[in-house]
Amino acid sequence: MPIIAIAPCSKQHDYEEAVRRAGGDVRILNYVTDRPADVVNEVDGILLPGGDDVLPSLYDAEPHPTFDAAEPGRDAYELELARRAGDADVPLFAICRGIQVLNVARGGTLVQDIPSELPDAIPHEVRDTPFTIAHDVWVSEGTLLHTLLRERIDGDTCPVNSRHHQAVQTVGSGLVVSATAPDGVIEAVEDPSKRFCVGVQWHPENFYRTGEFRALFEAFVTAAQERS
Repeated sequence: MPIIAIAPCSKQHDYEEAVRRAGGDVRILNYVTDRPADVVNEVDGILLPGGDDVLPSLYDAEPHPTFDAAEPGRDAYELELARRAGDADVPLFAICRGIQVLNVARGGTLVQDIPSELPDAIPHEVRDTPFTIAHDVWVSEGTLLHTLLRERIDGDTCPVNSRHHQAVQTVGSGLVVSATAPDGVIEAVEDPSKRFCVGVQWHPENFYRTGEFRALFEAFVTAAQERS
């Protein structure tokens, strides 16, 4: 059974269950004792979960008034983890904040606050329930994401939940956009040169009970199994 390392966050449960139901074994990382240089040699896949904002100075920006800092040490730890995973071609699945970490790790930038910076954008922070569908995403044909979500895609669109106020702006090196919202906000990226490197802006882990996005986790765990 492949070992999937999950970076620590305040809401672990759904990530853990989504990985387990896809056939992976879970290891929750510790910022202090689990050095990223060691982690990439000890696990078969890495999941970067959701959370608060990446420090803007890490992508050469001044903080927006809405900036909400993540736990101390989390930015540096996850950025190094993302970079080392890329260098070692360790399968990486990046969710919500995770896609933003992945993008910054590759030299990209972020929209710091969608409502104020993109006033014509649709609502992206819909918090009625974790499962509330907020909007569709347009998934690009020819991408891994399109292949994995083919049973969920109607035409070119797939309905997703959403609760983020930031998003990928300038896309990082080696990444391609694989989904956007109807307003043009980037909702997913991937690196086609890697075994598995996918980032999504929504929260597929919340659907672990009903399986709408199980194909993403199964492909991630399969890639990790092939590496192990």
